[in-house]
Amino acid sequence: MRYLGFVICVVSLTFMSCKSARSQATNEQIETLKNLVENRNFSLEFLWAYPQATGATQQVLNSKVLQAGSSAGAINLIGNSNFLTISGDTISSYLPYFGERRGSVAYSGKDSAIQLEGVLENFKVSEGKHHSYSLSFDARSKSEHFKVVIRLYPNLKSYLTVIGDSRTSISYSGQLIPKT
Repeated sequence: MRYLGFVICVVSLTFMSCKSARSQATNEQIETLKNLVENRNFSLEFLWAYPQATGATQQVLNSKVLQAGSSAGAINLIGNSNFLTISGDTISSYLPYFGERRGSVAYSGKDSAIQLEGVLENFKVSEGKHHSYSLSFDARSKSEHFKVVIRLYPNLKSYLTVIGDSRTSISYSGQLIPKT
């Protein structure tokens, strides 16, 4: 009985210490993120891509064409050029795309990445838990319409989901970079 009490005490202390060890955002981080979102002047750079898992995608991506440490469900983007920049009401991006395309696709291969250019449409911002922000909007490339959702956190981490008219969805995780 005494042993059981000791085990319960240790487990309880472990859980309490884990919760308190979670990093809290400082007031400066919260204010910085709020200003970046309000001014719409920042870039995102991504470290990982998460394509939607389909049978065809997994077969291709599991065929040893990816760099070490990557899998069909999580692709390391370190060393690959990628960005998404928002300046006021405009967007520009170059995001490598790993997934299935539906419908007509140009043979040149020039439209394989997600290259958004132009004005943001239907832009919405909402504040979430722990002082995070969710931005959603519509954007266009030369040949496709996309629904974009960005989640931003005070520690400058970012998470992006892109849903295209003729592609399976893909998500990215990375860093928020304030523009000066």
